[in-house]
Amino acid sequence: MPQLNWLHILIAFLAALNVLTFFLFGIDKYKAKRSRWRISEATLLRLSVLGGSIGAWLGMKVWHHKTLHARFKYGLPLVLAAQIALLLLLLYLT
Repeated sequence: MPQLNWLHILIAFLAALNVLTFFLFGIDKYKAKRSRWRISEATLLRLSVLGGSIGAWLGMKVWHHKTLHARFKYGLPLVLAAQIALLLLLLYLT
């Protein structure tokens, strides 16, 4: 059995986090349309910063949710760019 290294674990974590974040954007949109309890913007932003920025960006596009909010419209691309730069730096250093 192949040994898992830090990169495999990181990829699995980020994949799961992005799937979760994507679906939370959809759930929040569903709840917003029905005037029900919502997922806080802070939670959605935290998940994005922790590594779910691709799922958040896709959730914004697919569900058409939070697209007019400046924190999401401009903040998510900046977070995603920073995360890509950090990943490239980590890969370069190893």
